[in-house]
Amino acid sequence: MERGPLRKQKKPSVFIIAEAGVNHNGDLTTAIKLVDTAAKSGANAVKFQTFHTEDLVAPECKTASHQKRSQEDNQFTMLKNLELSKDEFRTLKTYCDTKHIEFISTPYDVGSVSFLNELGVHRFKIASAEIVNKPVIEAVAQTRKPTLLATGMATLGEIEQALSIFRGFGSNDITLLHCTTSYPTPYDQVHLRVMKTLETAFDLPVGYSDHTLGIEIAIMAVSLGATVIEKHFTLDRTMVGPDHYTSLEPDEFKKMVTALRHVEQAFGQREKTRTEEEQKNIRFMRRSIHAARDLCKGTRIEENDIVMLRENDGLSPWQRDVVIGRTARKNIKKHQPITWDDL
Repeated sequence: MERGPLRKQKKPSVFIIAEAGVNHNGDLTTAIKLVDTAAKSGANAVKFQTFHTEDLVAPECKTASHQKRSQEDNQFTMLKNLELSKDEFRTLKTYCDTKHIEFISTPYDVGSVSFLNELGVHRFKIASAEIVNKPVIEAVAQTRKPTLLATGMATLGEIEQALSIFRGFGSNDITLLHCTTSYPTPYDQVHLRVMKTLETAFDLPVGYSDHTLGIEIAIMAVSLGATVIEKHFTLDRTMVGPDHYTSLEPDEFKKMVTALRHVEQAFGQREKTRTEEEQKNIRFMRRSIHAARDLCKGTRIEENDIVMLRENDGLSPWQRDVVIGRTARKNIKKHQPITWDDL
């Protein structure tokens, strides 16, 4: 339990990731437009996904329920159409640098980890589905770069198992992202309180990867302590593809970023003090003791001789019992503030 006076503490700035994912539909021009949109929104980073379909899914793998929006029944075919080449990722990384927004991409195989590391990414993101993929986790851990570890579908034991690999390689800059692997996530399955469970269990910073519709849950997550917010966005929610439907459009994403910045500003300090504006408003918002009627010099002041009125330019209402019974030293006009000089 904290002892002594409260100290002023500045809450760290929330790191906002615009999750482009595969919403470029395999087209570099669309991917660049997504970078532009993310940069204009005020997000800290824009994130893509780097994978080789042959190393990710079997040729006959069926699509998950939300992936059927791609109008494909075969996950291999769907993902193959969503791949970007290494040269295209190089172009995106360079373009992000010119737009002063961090480039991130989630690797789905060891080769992609190596490629992204050589590309110079500042941090890695491990997707929820990959938390049990030991080779990928080992490859990321060996870079010792800051890592966002998504925990959708994972048990506490599986999270601990993944973290043990990071610790084994001396990689300790980990942020756990709470999320629910459901697209979209029903509100009653969000369970934001799990963030505190993760923070307590593993003594690590936590964030939230949001798959709900709208922006309010992401905002609430920040109010509960999320240091990172990740949210899918798209140029047009009606586009064909697995993730467009559950993504925010540009105006919506920008509104979310603005709202999140307002929330983090509102945290302020822990110490209870008057703000500058409050100090100014005390005179005009608080009451003080005023004369309820004209009082002649020598009048013994009774309770019905005084009234509590704005503005606060007389004695405090807390002095009421001291004022009652005193004698007026001079004439006091009705509604005039009463001061010690008047008694």
